Amino acid sequence: MRLLVLGGTIFVGYAVAAEAVRRGHDVVCAARGESGPVPHGATLVRVDRDADEGLAPLAGERFDAVVDVAPLSLPWVDRALRAFADRAGHWTFVSTINVYADNATPGQTPATGPLVPALRQHATREEMTAAGEDGTLLYGGIKVASEDAVREVMGEHAFVVRPGLVTGSWDRSDRFGYWPGRFARGGRVLVPDAPAQRMQYIDVRDLAAWIVDAGEKDLAGNYDGVGPHQPLTELIEGIGAAVGSDVELVRATPEQLVAAEVNPWSGPRSLPMWLPPDYYGMKSHDVTPSLAAGMPVRPLAEAVADALDRERELGLDRERTAGLSLDEEKEILANL
Repeated sequence: MRLLVLGGTIFVGYAVAAEAVRRGHDVVCAARGESGPVPHGATLVRVDRDADEGLAPLAGERFDAVVDVAPLSLPWVDRALRAFADRAGHWTFVSTINVYADNATPGQTPATGPLVPALRQHATREEMTAAGEDGTLLYGGIKVASEDAVREVMGEHAFVVRPGLVTGSWDRSDRFGYWPGRFARGGRVLVPDAPAQRMQYIDVRDLAAWIVDAGEKDLAGNYDGVGPHQPLTELIEGIGAAVGSDVELVRATPEQLVAAEVNPWSGPRSLPMWLPPDYYGMKSHDVTPSLAAGMPVRPLAEAVADALDRERELGLDRERTAGLSLDEEKEILANL
């Protein structure tokens, strides 16, 4: 299979390209090439997706499958479809769980979950961050518009996958990796006491393998790209058991965490994966359709081992984009 990855230098795009190369496919990565190298065995073609003719270096090329991870730009998606749709057998668009408008109701599927309004525009990550809470709507809305464009053009050859929390190699978010890294340092560990909350994730290697499978098998449709959900407390305890360090879990209720000015989910002074109750539905989707369509799910211990390797590579004591510093955690623990 000749595969075009629009991206391929970071995280999901890189993992897809690496998996396709591993299987012996001819992989072309179209990117600026500024975020890092492509996997060994893939070919980098430098493009500029901001420019109207930025995909010209690939003019006339044919591909059995295309994978697009465009994050915040309908124009990027439209240009790619105009350039390659009539010369591609299959198209994967990597969307996001943030396309769903209802974050509170558990058990949603792509067939039942309402979507945020489509936004036919381009945005930067800086603009999304500056928008605060509205940034999630901006992100989700642009992805909805991009999904619509891909389905309209590619029809029964369009595979739209909506990942949630993606873990593993090349992750830069700290949202999952915080926990293996924290357990590896041992001692007293602050954990959320939120028995009603559930959580789901997917290892980037499983997501990549499924995307390559989709191209090979011409899988079409809309699917959530996350694993089965489980209680958050069980997931965090399972991460600790997989790391195997000597720790003492200190549980704090949501009320105690709010009083201690701990933020949910991500960002500075946060406890990653902990969510407010009105977001419990966001991480408890029913993934029965995805499992039936062949989505792989590796054991938690494997996902943790990969995430911990990444943490050690970056440095366990580094400044993080999500989580608590050791000093912040000690301060909170002392006041519980």
